[in-house]
Amino acid sequence: MATPPVSARPDLGSLRIHDGQRTQSRMGRRIIYASIPVVIFAFIVVGAFALRNQKPVVEVAAAAKPDAPGQQALLNASGYITPRRRATIAAKITGRVTGVFFDEGTRVAEGQLLATLDDADAKRALDSARADRNSSQAAIADFEVQLRNAQIELHRAEQLQKAGVQSQEALDNATTSVDSLKAKIALAKQQVLGTEARINEAQQAVDNCTIKAPYAGIVVSKDAQVGEMVSPVSAGGGFTRTGIATIVDMHSNEIEVDVNESYIARVEPNQPVIATLDAYPDRQIPSKVRTVIPTADRQKATVKVRITIIDLDKYNFILPDMGVKVSFLEEKKPEPKGKGKPAEKGPEAVAYIPKSAVRSEANASFVFLVRDGKVERRAVSLGLDRGTDVAVLAGVTPGDSLVVRGPETLHNGDKVEIR
Repeated sequence: MATPPVSARPDLGSLRIHDGQRTQSRMGRRIIYASIPVVIFAFIVVGAFALRNQKPVVEVAAAAKPDAPGQQALLNASGYITPRRRATIAAKITGRVTGVFFDEGTRVAEGQLLATLDDADAKRALDSARADRNSSQAAIADFEVQLRNAQIELHRAEQLQKAGVQSQEALDNATTSVDSLKAKIALAKQQVLGTEARINEAQQAVDNCTIKAPYAGIVVSKDAQVGEMVSPVSAGGGFTRTGIATIVDMHSNEIEVDVNESYIARVEPNQPVIATLDAYPDRQIPSKVRTVIPTADRQKATVKVRITIIDLDKYNFILPDMGVKVSFLEEKKPEPKGKGKPAEKGPEAVAYIPKSAVRSEANASFVFLVRDGKVERRAVSLGLDRGTDVAVLAGVTPGDSLVVRGPETLHNGDKVEIR
């Protein structure tokens, strides 16, 4: 008799972890744990190297020339070119733009057509009002014909009544007919006046579909295109424009500066001013104070001053919103003649620099000059300050580029990037 086969049993010994495998697993974990600080240190080194090679970003300003002989600057300030006549031209109604007849930089005359809106609905309303007027005028003509006939019948009725041939009732009916036609004619004339008013209103709606320049100037912004919706009020989110164009009268350009209220006593109307545009630092523009706005800004502790540019037409390079620096001047008074030794003059300024460019260390003042992408520390001797600037008696020359805003950790010879 054959022996039955023995059923296969799972070998639990195959699941046993040998000592060699356990030792290898422990070694792998130890290697991983040991490598973590190395990786972190490598990241720190790479980050420090990247930060070390990164150039600090600085802002620079040029040292200004000293005052011209015979004139002394009492105060310096900075501001912008601001036109007195600057307007964003908008439509009086909401509509779709059908035509734009200008571009940025276009010179426009007063009353020149700038854009048109869809006027189909307004023209239909105008045609309807005219039709009503014509209908009322035609009714008046018909009533006048009837009135002439009724007056003839009334005259005949009066003659027959006097002759005793016709009754009083027929005369009354003829009189009533004449009076009724006169009333209808008066009503129709009032209807004509009403339709004339409607025509004027509809014509105004048609005229509102054309946008014209209110004064002569230059278009500095094109704010709408053909097919867009425009509205005098903000509506429809970003899909509706509120303006068509922005026009500036270049003949109304002036300078607007903020003067610290601590120095506003040095500013007077018609005071001479020398202005210098940031874009043209070598061009000095004679100007004078037009007005001091009689209110102060409590947040900035400044007072706004408006300055008129003398012979503005000579400087066609002046554009709105340009940065400008101004010096409020005081005419040098002649020295009185008389005996005695003239007073000794102190050292004269060689340049004027912004106060923000001056740094101090151990009771000594210095600045950082920027040359060939590197900063150079330079000791300076300072004189009197005048507003935002301070006089330099020695250390810099006009035209030098000075760091006015940058990190406090700058050192001599550091490479920098100019903002």
